[in-house]
Amino acid sequence: MQTPALNQLSSVRAHPVWVVLALSLGAAVSLGVTRFAYALLLPVMRNDLGWSYTLAGGMNTLNALGYLLGALTTPWLLRRMAPGTVLLLGALLATLFMALSGFFIDAVPLLVQRLLAGMASALVFVAGGLMAARLGALDTGRSGLLLGIYYGGTGWGIVASALLVPPVLAAAPALHGWTWAWWALAGVCALATAVLVWPARALRGLASGAPTASPGNAAPSAPPAPIAWRSLVPALLGYGLFGVGYIGYMTFVVALLRDQGVGSLGVTVFYTLLGLAVVLSSRIWAGLLDRSRGGQALSRLNALLGLATVLPALSSAWPVALVSGMLFGGVFLSVVASTTALVRQSLAPVHWATGISAFTIVFAAGQIIGPTVVGAIADGPGGLARGLVFSAAALWLGALVAARQKPL
Repeated sequence: MQTPALNQLSSVRAHPVWVVLALSLGAAVSLGVTRFAYALLLPVMRNDLGWSYTLAGGMNTLNALGYLLGALTTPWLLRRMAPGTVLLLGALLATLFMALSGFFIDAVPLLVQRLLAGMASALVFVAGGLMAARLGALDTGRSGLLLGIYYGGTGWGIVASALLVPPVLAAAPALHGWTWAWWALAGVCALATAVLVWPARALRGLASGAPTASPGNAAPSAPPAPIAWRSLVPALLGYGLFGVGYIGYMTFVVALLRDQGVGSLGVTVFYTLLGLAVVLSSRIWAGLLDRSRGGQALSRLNALLGLATVLPALSSAWPVALVSGMLFGGVFLSVVASTTALVRQSLAPVHWATGISAFTIVFAAGQIIGPTVVGAIADGPGGLARGLVFSAAALWLGALVAARQKPL
């Protein structure tokens, strides 16, 4: 007679795609809305509040610092709580801090809100990534696809932001109308959090991987070897450089398009297509993630991302911007998925949470550097275009470093 937990596990095995689709709303909240929606608000907030590009970039630097603090905290929480509990806690806190951002116009409290939202988003992203990795262990033939679907959920958050923010800004009062957009985005986070309750419950029975034997006849096994961190240095460094490079684009590309004369409709089309490309990337790169060993996928995807990043800096032509956005969207979350795949392939299941957290930490550290450096460059000669050249160079350097990662 099967227990409720085994019945639940059988249901998850039968419908893994539906479960991970619902789980992907965690990525939508943690990155798609909590971080990337700010790019749509940056131009209007900068004009309204008289910010420099350095301060505007500093908002996402504080968000990334919060993400780093959250990533450092998440392993401690995961030792004391189920991943689903950590996921829902982070999603609720992210919703709260997004809403609070609409109540302030001074830089300091807004910086604090971005910091706190970053901490909450890390809880969601790391816990959700761990749950997606464990779900992939139940269906190894489609593990790359399942990981891609989870991380591709970021695209749903980007699309929702692209379709929601411009009309809210147009309908809001003239004085500090951007505050209404923060509240609308908080509403999106709240709806996504409600949906996340289902996968959090459905995956509650998954502990450190797919069960292979019943408790009564499971053979004792030797404890897994400790993580050989030195052997993962190329991938960790390549991923940190990815964090440096990609965040400059996602923070400032909309501001660059605005400077180049692109209107609200054009920005909506650009950001929507970028978000849809993120969603589709799970199918595009699933085979590469399944076949890749070592740093192959991370290196190739970083190189493509550098190309996408530099294109709008080289030309202000509208078709070039669209190609850049769709290529960027089709690649950047698959870089994140590639590191989770590497962790799952290289480490014992008991070490997955630690491994994912380690990659998240170096990712967050890179993101702390990127926005402020690009903003400071943009305040000087050459403007935002020169800042994106710096971002592309960081990504290409990350590709070279990651190529040295050997399979474990």
